[in-house]
Amino acid sequence: MFFTGDSSTRKRVDLGGRSSKERDRQKLLEQTRLERNKRLWQRQQNSAALKIQKCFRGRKAVEAEQLKVREQFYMTYGDRCQNVDSHCFGPDSEFLRWLVFFFNPENASDFLSLVEACRLLHRFVRVKGDIVSLFSGMDYSTNHALVDYRVKQWAYCCIQAVHHNRIQLKDQLLMASDSTNMPTVLLLDAVVLLIDPKLPWACKTVRYLSERSTITLLREIVLTGKESMKPGVPSAKASSLEHLLTLIISHVGQRPCICPSVDPRWSFSSQILTVPFLWHLFPHLKKVFATSELSLSHIHQMALCVQNHANVLPSDLSPEFPGYACLLGNLLETASVALSQPDCLFDMAIDFAAVTSYLLELLPPLKSSSTESKESAEDEEESKEISLNRDLERQISDAINPHLLLQLINVLFRGFSVTNGLYEEGPHNKEVAAVGAASAFLHVTFNTLPLERIMTVLAYRTELVPILWNFIKRCNENQKWPSLTEQSAYLPGDAPGWLLPLAVFCPVYKHMLMIVDNEEFYEQEKPLSLKDIRCLIIILRQALWQLLWVNPGAAPNSAKSITNGFAHKRHCVEFIQQRVSVVVAELLSQLQDWNNRRQFTSPSDFHADAVNEYFISQAVIENTRAYDILQRAPFLVPFTSRVKIFTSQLAASKQRDASQVVFSQNRLRIRRDHILEDAFNQLSALSEEDLRGLIRIAFVNEFGVEEAGIDGGGIFKDFMENVTRAAFDVQYGLFKETADHLLYPNPGSGMIHEQHLQFFHFLGTILAKAMFEGILVDIPFATFFLSKLKQKHNYLNDLPSLDPELYRHLIFLKHYEDDISELELYFVIVNNEYGEQTEEELLPGGKNMRVTNENVITFIHLIANHRLNFQIRQQSSHFLRGFQQLIQKEWIEMFNEHEIQLLISGSLDGLDVDDLRANTNYAAGYHKEHYVIEMFWEVLKGFSMQNQMKFLKFVTGCSRGPLLGFKYLEPLFCIQRAAGNASEEALDRLPTSATCMNLLKLPPYRSKQQMETKLLYAINADAGFDLS
Repeated sequence: MFFTGDSSTRKRVDLGGRSSKERDRQKLLEQTRLERNKRLWQRQQNSAALKIQKCFRGRKAVEAEQLKVREQFYMTYGDRCQNVDSHCFGPDSEFLRWLVFFFNPENASDFLSLVEACRLLHRFVRVKGDIVSLFSGMDYSTNHALVDYRVKQWAYCCIQAVHHNRIQLKDQLLMASDSTNMPTVLLLDAVVLLIDPKLPWACKTVRYLSERSTITLLREIVLTGKESMKPGVPSAKASSLEHLLTLIISHVGQRPCICPSVDPRWSFSSQILTVPFLWHLFPHLKKVFATSELSLSHIHQMALCVQNHANVLPSDLSPEFPGYACLLGNLLETASVALSQPDCLFDMAIDFAAVTSYLLELLPPLKSSSTESKESAEDEEESKEISLNRDLERQISDAINPHLLLQLINVLFRGFSVTNGLYEEGPHNKEVAAVGAASAFLHVTFNTLPLERIMTVLAYRTELVPILWNFIKRCNENQKWPSLTEQSAYLPGDAPGWLLPLAVFCPVYKHMLMIVDNEEFYEQEKPLSLKDIRCLIIILRQALWQLLWVNPGAAPNSAKSITNGFAHKRHCVEFIQQRVSVVVAELLSQLQDWNNRRQFTSPSDFHADAVNEYFISQAVIENTRAYDILQRAPFLVPFTSRVKIFTSQLAASKQRDASQVVFSQNRLRIRRDHILEDAFNQLSALSEEDLRGLIRIAFVNEFGVEEAGIDGGGIFKDFMENVTRAAFDVQYGLFKETADHLLYPNPGSGMIHEQHLQFFHFLGTILAKAMFEGILVDIPFATFFLSKLKQKHNYLNDLPSLDPELYRHLIFLKHYEDDISELELYFVIVNNEYGEQTEEELLPGGKNMRVTNENVITFIHLIANHRLNFQIRQQSSHFLRGFQQLIQKEWIEMFNEHEIQLLISGSLDGLDVDDLRANTNYAAGYHKEHYVIEMFWEVLKGFSMQNQMKFLKFVTGCSRGPLLGFKYLEPLFCIQRAAGNASEEALDRLPTSATCMNLLKLPPYRSKQQMETKLLYAINADAGFDLS
């Protein structure tokens, strides 16, 4: 800065408003604080250094003393204990005091001395017979403190010695006790002697070993021995290590044992039960652990850990052997024995269900799981990265067998009846606990393991369905659902109480309905009465509507993301809600099928009350909640509403196609006497785009002349009716009919037509084209064939429509009480097509597999499956491919089989003359009050139903009316005056029609008799369009 000439010093001003004294004070305080912290840190450093030095000096002093005592020990007793006699084990001898003081498992001499001491112990005990007097002399009570201390130390030293040298001794770790010369056997057997439950110091010794976390050392010993064990059948004799583990676990929870509760982290459950395939190593230990008291104690300890969300398991051995999966496998393997004990307690079953449910939650999808094929590619890659060992998977899967499920359900619901409790009262606490535990365990099991092996036993050998229904019914009656969050650790407190019970009840009852026969369901009303089923339908419908519309847990397009990643897929309530919505929808759909076979409740009971015009408008828009409901639970929407949606979808598809493609009209010349062959050859040559477009037909009569008339749509409708009538005629050989005259594919069609599969593809396309154009065709299909359009599987209850006699024979077998094997039935079926008999096995090796009382249900299912699914699989598959060329899978899945038949053929109620009259136009002088029109409606009403249908075919080209009424006939039916004057010549003319315009040209007849005669002649002439 330049010199200004002012020699005075300019005063500094703090713009923050603080004085210099205040600023200096803050600096001083900060400096003082830093110096104080520095002094504190120095004091801590000095203190730590003193402790380290003190510890080091102490260790050095102990080592020096140990060295001194060791030398003195060898001088006194010899380096191999040569100078030791039985008195050396007594309280007055220094032998044991010196040995446990200087013993170091890393010192080879110390190890050998300890082994020799154990050898001498065994010898002296065999000679003297009393181990207490060996250690305490004449009076144990006087020397008990000294004796207890020496025994505890000696036992711990023995385990330490084996653990530290386990690698060198790996071949001896699992040797039987009779190998008395092996160091490992001597050491471990010595510990077994020292902790015998009969000894007064046993509990104190086990307590000491537990406090020193000895169980972790034993875990590492077991794992080392397991690695060195040769594959094959384990030794029939129990090893010393197995004896030791058996004695240790017998102290936990056993009276009069006074051992305190062990830290779960160092317990037998967390350290030993997490060893893979433990019971293969120690079969005797398995029997001991499976006893009711032991299992109760260990499982209860694990249940407390689950409740507290405590992670007490050791580190995983490898990604293929996670600790929780090994624990689950070992626990499940003993569960059947533990649960089958006569004194098995209810509390143990509750704890077992809680622990196994939690562990099953953690499992990745098992490769044997039935749900694996449904996982996405991403899930498969993820599961491969962290998949379990195949043998471990098999252990878990095999352990959850029918016997285990039967035992668990019986223990949980022991004493409960299907009518347990009053409806005025809600379920009591014990019942809530049982239902919650069973539901949580089975829900996770259903989503983890294959269902085929376990569903049958749940449905037919337990009272699970009636008990769960009784619980659900009472809760619904009282409008109070108890919370089951205590039984399922992953359910939030506000989760509906009906979620878990429905998640289990629905799939089990659905499986039961697959085998229940018609007499049981409708007449005997088993397992539920028809009144209860009506109540059940209301409950399920309300629950499903709640899940899908009122309070959906996830958006429709996020269902896939919920199931992605097994780590959380079964934990979140959204997954449970999504799963329950699926099983509830499946059960409701099945109950609707039963109602369609024989109505026991109003079809409107399946309809949601809140379906309105807004819902319908949303249902046609993809990725909306309403659209998702229509795909997943279409029965919630009334049939007429779904037909409207279907019609709008067809119209939208036509409009899209019209905007994308300029259709050229395909004109086909069809010979009436070769209608099927010409249609097959010409329509099969058209592309899918051509099939969606306009197709015009020109019929050629027997003289080779095209029939009069321009096809405005009516001739095409006539063509469709004729070609379907010819193709579906049983005389043609592609289809057969049931006793009720319902059509299904002929299993032997290949023996009649070489191109039979191409014909089925063509017929599928023809049927789809008829539906696409809104043309009704009078073809009655069997329900079990229509189910193939929905790609559904048929079951036993569909068999009566195909083969009533076979169905009766199978039901006879199902209820046969004597020995079925005496009937000499095998797993084979004889097919008889056109006199040619062939024998097929229902299972590999079926001709040598006899039907017994145990497998008769499987036999019945296989027979039904063969007749209803297997025999017509090729024909149905090709028919479906042709059908889906024009009708999308999503459209047809909105309807059940009964409704699909109505879409194909229209209403079965006949012609509604009043509805037709209310939706009729008039032209050329006629009006609704004209005397000819009044006379016409009276004549039409007097026709038989057959003649009414013929009249409808005459004027519209189809014998059935629109499904939603004549309001939807395009264009509306019209009656036009045919003769300008009423001359005799004009009145002698017949009525004519233009089916392309749904037009009737009616002369002004003077009498009802004349009109009836002329109409009947016209509609029965069957002369094609030449008559017009």
